[in-house]
Amino acid sequence: MVGKVIIVTGVSRGIGRSIVEKLMDLDNESVAYGIARSENGLLELKAQYSDRFDYVVGDITDSSKLSLLIDKAIKAHGKIDSVVANAGVIEPVQNVADADVDAWKRLFDINFFSIVSLVKLTIEHLKKTNGNIIFVSSDASDTYFSNWGAYGSSKAALNHFAMTVAEEGETIKCISVAPGIVDTSMQITIREKVGFNMSEEHHQMFKDLHQNNKLVGSDVPATVYAKLAYYGIPKDLNGKYVSYDSPLLLNDFI
Repeated sequence: MVGKVIIVTGVSRGIGRSIVEKLMDLDNESVAYGIARSENGLLELKAQYSDRFDYVVGDITDSSKLSLLIDKAIKAHGKIDSVVANAGVIEPVQNVADADVDAWKRLFDINFFSIVSLVKLTIEHLKKTNGNIIFVSSDASDTYFSNWGAYGSSKAALNHFAMTVAEEGETIKCISVAPGIVDTSMQITIREKVGFNMSEEHHQMFKDLHQNNKLVGSDVPATVYAKLAYYGIPKDLNGKYVSYDSPLLLNDFI
């Protein structure tokens, strides 16, 4: 009999890939279903975990791809226990006065509206399993980083959406968790590309974190996300926004 059936987005690299790996380590029966635009990482996970991992290649803003992923899980196992919404982008990084509104809309399509679609498509399945939805948020949702208005506000919207899902999802629990400043490709983008659109102080801060080996390894927050998906969100954290290293998570999830 299969264990937990868990959907994770953005699994080809970084935190998403680490989440799948941590889930696979928790037991030998649970399965994960992933989606990403790049197939290379998906093929590597498939080769590593065989019938315990399956995937769809596609953009998470394409609801037909999300539906295909969900249908795969339901047809194979008849249920979904948890969803981890991890995929996201940081660009555009620009001052509000210079905002490319269409680019902001594209970011929101990826960082927010695709997650609304994902929740809508999975919610009836999750109600049947008293399931869990975990959002990968950001410290930028409640902290100012120069010219991160698009990214930060999309994550703030996600935090509020977690509260909404928790209140309206009946038997479902939902949480939004910031992963810290993680050593992923997004940090490379900040240091080498979009950081030049930020204040010198904030750009230098991210470069110094990398230079001084102060970035968090992706496996650290991934452990928290995986355990929340596997063991379930504590009742007193339902609908909340917390950091991955919150004292509220220390005992059971870190």
